[in-house]
Amino acid sequence: MAHGSLADLLRRIDRGGYGQYRRLSGTWELDRIGIEVQRVQADPFAPPSRIRVTVPAEVADLSPELWRGKARATALASYLVRRLAANLRGGAFRVDAGGQEVLARSSSEVADGVVHFRIGIQLPGKGRTIDGVTAHRLLCEQLPQAVRKALDFRYETAREFVETIEDSAALRDKLPELGLVAFVADSALLPRRSGIDDRPLESGGISFRSPESLAAKVELPNRGTVSGMGIPEGVTLIVGGGFHGKSTLLRAIERGIYDHVPGDGRELVVARTDTAKIRAEDGRGVERVDVRPFVGELPTGSDTGDFSTENASGSTSQAASIIEAVEAGAHTLLVDEDTAATNLMIRDARMQALVGKSSEPLTPFVDLVRPLHAEHQVSTIIVMGGSGDYLDIADRVLMLDSYIASEVTEQARAIAATPTGRAVEASTFGPIRHRSPEPGSVDARGKNGRTRIRNRGTDTLLLGESEIDLRALDQIVDPSQVTGIGLAIEKLARSGALTDTIAAALTHYAAELADVPALAAGSTDDFVVPRALDIAAALNRLRTLRIRDLKS
Repeated sequence: MAHGSLADLLRRIDRGGYGQYRRLSGTWELDRIGIEVQRVQADPFAPPSRIRVTVPAEVADLSPELWRGKARATALASYLVRRLAANLRGGAFRVDAGGQEVLARSSSEVADGVVHFRIGIQLPGKGRTIDGVTAHRLLCEQLPQAVRKALDFRYETAREFVETIEDSAALRDKLPELGLVAFVADSALLPRRSGIDDRPLESGGISFRSPESLAAKVELPNRGTVSGMGIPEGVTLIVGGGFHGKSTLLRAIERGIYDHVPGDGRELVVARTDTAKIRAEDGRGVERVDVRPFVGELPTGSDTGDFSTENASGSTSQAASIIEAVEAGAHTLLVDEDTAATNLMIRDARMQALVGKSSEPLTPFVDLVRPLHAEHQVSTIIVMGGSGDYLDIADRVLMLDSYIASEVTEQARAIAATPTGRAVEASTFGPIRHRSPEPGSVDARGKNGRTRIRNRGTDTLLLGESEIDLRALDQIVDPSQVTGIGLAIEKLARSGALTDTIAAALTHYAAELADVPALAAGSTDDFVVPRALDIAAALNRLRTLRIRDLKS
């Protein structure tokens, strides 16, 4: 604890050189609330200073019912930081409260009734001198008042928030035992306001209703029995005309790996956490991936069992992304034909007749999706409106018509009973080869030798001197996730875990690093605890990554 009072120090350094703000470093107590100044900005134009606020359990006075259990603690932390952000909106403070998803954030933790907030503050100056009067108002008055207001909530509202998240997490946890990969609750509202506004559509949206044949009921801790559509393991095809809701349903499922705030409309739309959205990604790098299930002998003679490129095509990028996702532990793949490589998805009978297999190295996904499930227990949900050949391999076919879902599997099978003349080009998928990175090829240090981890929104991770392009990773929804991915990669590299296989490193992450305290060590930045699959996806897009060994 720093000596003297924070108010006294601010009075003493008022109008002094801006560098004297460094004297704020340390922990202060204001009205029984601890304020730790962790990082002080160098000048008025530098990134904000960082503060950690600690509210002891006896001061926070939170009912244990609201924070006991991991899901409830995460939910309550999210609820409180959203209230804090509302009380500190605008001005000098920066509070990472998040959007529609409820994620484990460094900005707020609740542990055994103790509340921690991590926030940024732009310390005020007049030119390059300290504005101590304004700093006193911000730190000694506004901040403690906002913290107190955040903790002065209606119990019923907080309980609704916490119970909503607990039910969502419980439903997701039940999916494997139910043999389901996803669940979409009856009355869910799936459409969003726009492509850049993830809030629910304000009016005109059609509530979801499960087809009777896929209806499932699940018992949840708080809501009791809920009904909806259960999507079983295997191969599910989503069909329908353009603009009838196919991609909207798939997007809701891809976001179902996260919990959502009350009123979002997707509170009980969930998917297993090991679900990966796959798309084509022209121009990405690929480092020593065994893509032989999809790519046979090339005219150049390149070894597709050990395939590398600095500039992948749409088809080879999608093939590599599927293999990498399975290598990292994905057990459900989501594919939308709108963002997929057509030549990797299908070769119809006429094209097979014109271009013989001996001249075509690509094996289409339509012939591999069933072997992928049979051999590796990887399920697939595919949005398809342009190729009837997928009717041959689907376990079930779901039709979207004006956003209304119906199962049309029997009709699809009747149609598929008439042969098209198309030949199946593969009957097995083959093993997944696991890769081990070279030590030193993953480096988070900048030119000055210091760790450099930054995000540019959700599109780019700056890791050391590298820029990792994340635009094709649709399941990254928050800039703080990008920072969390960078922190995880840096800690895995520093620990030596990345000298083993990528899969083993992700197992190490799940056991040792996948929480806020572990990732926060040595960092004061805002971050979200990332999924292992997203860490692997970012690592695979790191241009400096080098693989030293492949293991079957």
